Amino acid sequence: MGVTYITGQVKGPSGKQESVKFLIDSGATYSLLPKAVWEAIGLMPKRKMSFTLADGTTVERAVAEVFITIPQGETHTPVILGEEGDEALLGVVTLEILGLVLNPFNRTLHPMRLLL
Repeated sequence: MGVTYITGQVKGPSGKQESVKFLIDSGATYSLLPKAVWEAIGLMPKRKMSFTLADGTTVERAVAEVFITIPQGETHTPVILGEEGDEALLGVVTLEILGLVLNPFNRTLHPMRLLL
């Protein structure tokens, strides 16, 4: 299994922006921003949610909304507000909002088949 990264921009409610190198994680439901990034753009927690890690551990994290731009498009998306040491992740909810799917064989993003 390989890993795939993509660079994008995130923008907070005040218009502040940061460039982020995201790991595309087709196993993650929500995208995640590292603490330094979400603090720099002024995101504030909207709610708390529970998430299950790959080892089965459950953690509670704050969630907010962010505007994200990647080469394939731009959108608002929910994002987990990461803690110290967390890596930026691009999860499947953000990919689906953008109408994208990760091809697991060559680790590239492609338009998904959308149903009406």
